[in-house]
Amino acid sequence: MLVPLASVFLGICITLVRAKPASYAVWAADSAIKRGQGNGLSNGVPLVSYEHGEFQWALRLLYERDGNETYLDYIKTGANNIVFDNGTVHGSYAVTDYVLDPLRTGPTFLYLYNITGDSKWKKAADEFRGQLNSHPRTAQGQFWHKLIYFNQGWLDGIYMGEIFYAQYTHDIQPNNATAWDDITRQFQLMFQNTIQNATAPNNTHLMYHGYDFSHTAVWASPDRGHSPEFWDRALGWYMMALVDVLDIMPKTHPGFNVILDILQNLTPHVRDAADRTSGVWWLVITQPGRAGNYFESSGSAMFVYALLKAVRLGHVGDLDGSIVAAAKKAYGYMAQNWVIPNTNGTMSWNNTVVVGSLNLAGDYDYYISQPVDINDLKGLAAFVLASIEFEKL
Repeated sequence: MLVPLASVFLGICITLVRAKPASYAVWAADSAIKRGQGNGLSNGVPLVSYEHGEFQWALRLLYERDGNETYLDYIKTGANNIVFDNGTVHGSYAVTDYVLDPLRTGPTFLYLYNITGDSKWKKAADEFRGQLNSHPRTAQGQFWHKLIYFNQGWLDGIYMGEIFYAQYTHDIQPNNATAWDDITRQFQLMFQNTIQNATAPNNTHLMYHGYDFSHTAVWASPDRGHSPEFWDRALGWYMMALVDVLDIMPKTHPGFNVILDILQNLTPHVRDAADRTSGVWWLVITQPGRAGNYFESSGSAMFVYALLKAVRLGHVGDLDGSIVAAAKKAYGYMAQNWVIPNTNGTMSWNNTVVVGSLNLAGDYDYYISQPVDINDLKGLAAFVLASIEFEKL
């Protein structure tokens, strides 16, 4: 029996769409670029966005790996959209808002300064660094996540603020021991105030989303003021910050080993928190299978990146191979279930929760009620990062 030509053509197209790409990292990055994501704009208006900074970090790694100038050009375009020629950062940014999130674009400024020597980028980085000089802190010295969140430290803020703080110190003030001490303290205080107590029932050895040092927030626990739940992306931000800052901090500074110890403490527990069947992580990590909970893609990708990088660089031992095996299992699920091939040759990324905050109750019902989006850059950029590490195996 003759098969209609149209059916043959359709079958070939389906096969091509489903064929494994040479690099998921490249496919994901190119797809985001084609959609105009992470370019310093939101609906055509300049915006200083932490997720753009996350994506630019991933593009930088791809550029350094492959030498594709397209990625460097896109980074420059995105940064130019939020920095005037005189080095002033705009796009709704104001130092006096005292928000850590925008600082995640700071490493991009420093990278461009190192490459081009253009003082514009140093001036922009200086503006961000100046914010930290007067940024509000808890009595212990932790940066508040935002001025509007009185005395609160969030895991998210470590990735947003401390990677920039460390990169600036490394590039501009390498001998500033006070700054290196302060960076170490930020990681330490966050860990001490949010790690689950060893005496807690069913101790997971993981970290709560954040804490309120003043204990005035509605969700603050009586003991250390920590929030009620373990949100996957919050811990994902912190884990990525741990492995990234160890690239930047001098090994001769005592803080290197302090941060390394935290990474070595958390890594096996993150591995063990993955879902046994799928290999990925639940939105609220510690409540697997509870009604409304689901496998979330951004936190899962962040964990894969952090686990693989920690082992690759020798920061964490993996004698039995269980950490890499867990990351590989999770990556396989992500590629199979959250990567969506499009007919135009791009891919989409699914199942990223749009937001997670501590401005309300911070309870289980809050987290599971937040919308899930497709092609959310927080998750897609994390998948690029995870893919870069996976492709190094």
